[in-house]
Parts: sequence; C-alpha cells; structure tokens
Amino acid sequence: MPEWLYDAGPNGDWVFVLVTVVMGGLAAYATGSAIAATWRPRWQLVVYGFLIACAVRFIHYALFHEPFIAPRSYVVDLIVLIAAAAFGFRVTRRRQMREQYDWLAPGTAEQTVRRADL
Repeated sequence: MPEWLYDAGPNGDWVFVLVTVVMGGLAAYATGSAIAATWRPRWQLVVYGFLIACAVRFIHYALFHEPFIAPRSYVVDLIVLIAAAAFGFRVTRRRQMREQYDWLAPGTAEQTVRRADL
C-alpha cells in the first residue's frame, strides 16, 4: 500500500490485511448483520463503523507500534470497515426479505437473476 495513503511500519501491508481487513472486517460484517437482524436503520452502520475503526487503530498502535492518531490511516480503515458492515447488512436484509416477504416476488430464488427489461 502506498506510503502516502496508509502510515505503516515495515510489514505494513500484511498488518493491514490481518488487522483491518480480516479481524476488523469480520467484526464489521457481524455488526452489519446484527443491525439488519434487529431491523435498525442503515445509518447506524456509520456510527458503529467509527467505533470499530477506533478499536482497529488501537490494535495497530498497541501490537504493531503504528501511530494511533493517523487521520489518513483512520479514513482508510473506516472505508474498509463500513464496506464490510454494509455487505453484512445487505446479505442479512436480503435473507430477511426473502423469508418474510416471499409473496412479493414469487418464483425468485437466491440463485436466479431477474432482469428489469424482461
């Protein structure tokens, strides 16, 4: 990852993938899924994304001696985590809609694709 985009140490790319993408991404995915499962609004993804990004930045700081207050790195972490949370939200909400409101779109399944121009 370019130095101007993300402040990291000598193994910065691997640390970013391990901590932000894997650990933080899984936590954000679970958070997005929980928000959707409890029928909460989508804007809460951003609020919880900020909190998870703070936790991820602390892990970077505590374990890998990276700067804790690094705005560029925080924004990159935040974008990755909100994307993971939005993906978890979308997957769970689609499942909910399919299970509870299957009568709205009869004959559609997860594997089929409906085209609007048909």
